[in-house]
Amino acid sequence: MITITDKAKSKIDQLMEEAQMDTTYFLRVSVKGGGCSGLSYNLDFDNEENAGDQFFEDKGIRIALDMKSFLYLAGTELDFTDGLNGKGFNFNNPNASRSCGCGESFSV
Repeated sequence: MITITDKAKSKIDQLMEEAQMDTTYFLRVSVKGGGCSGLSYNLDFDNEENAGDQFFEDKGIRIALDMKSFLYLAGTELDFTDGLNGKGFNFNNPNASRSCGCGESFSV
């Protein structure tokens, strides 16, 4: 399961409202090969389910993961930071053994 913080929920709601997305859209979270640590995080909005998708809901946000990504992201918390040290979504992934300095890639 992936959970989201209140700040992440607020930002997701804002982005969906600005893009005029209806309730058929959900947050797709995935892992792809690449980045300086080997694997990189990917966030997007989608309204089409794929075979093998795993769905979770936290704080009213529906979240989809493909099975491969689920194995890397189980237990991850999605947060949003808007402070002076950087702005954007952050993944607090208990499965990551190493992360790059920018926080956009990891390895297990």
